[in-house]
Amino acid sequence: MGNRLTQIATRTGDNGTTGLGDNTRVSKSSLRVHAMGDVDELNSTIGVLLCEEMPSGVRVLLVEIQHQLFNLGGELSIPGYELLKPEAVLALDEALAMHNEKLPRLQEFILPAGTRAASLAHVCRTVARRAERAVVALEAEETLKDTPRQYLNRLSDLMFVLARVLNRMHGGDDVYWKSERMAQDKGA
Repeated sequence: MGNRLTQIATRTGDNGTTGLGDNTRVSKSSLRVHAMGDVDELNSTIGVLLCEEMPSGVRVLLVEIQHQLFNLGGELSIPGYELLKPEAVLALDEALAMHNEKLPRLQEFILPAGTRAASLAHVCRTVARRAERAVVALEAEETLKDTPRQYLNRLSDLMFVLARVLNRMHGGDDVYWKSERMAQDKGA
């Protein structure tokens, strides 16, 4: 998987290109580089979330997700290479089922708010959606495996569920959207 960096300031990107893991150079504005950047931002945002207090099981899950996102970034950096395995998607499905089972069913829309940890989980969710869109855009131009798209789609769902879990950590609740129209419909 390419050489590991021994020097960070190489100046090779000064011309607006960056090197991929297969030693090719592409424009920093390419769809592949955008997808790699969005996945990197998602991983970094999860790192910020990990600074917050949370149940140990959620922490372990998020650290594993960071490792899988690093695999995904590596896969995106080497065209035609597979690092993210379908089992990673199944692990997210299992985590979704386990955490969702403990939550009350949603009756209303919720706002991306509540505790700081829950709000950060919502930020992770939105960055995951953007990363997914970037992978889909790349997929329209180049052949990719299904796993990266599926992983990001499932991860955004999981981050929504984890936000709800984190809001309840100390007896809190979701922040519900107050729709004027819905309130009028209930009053009618």
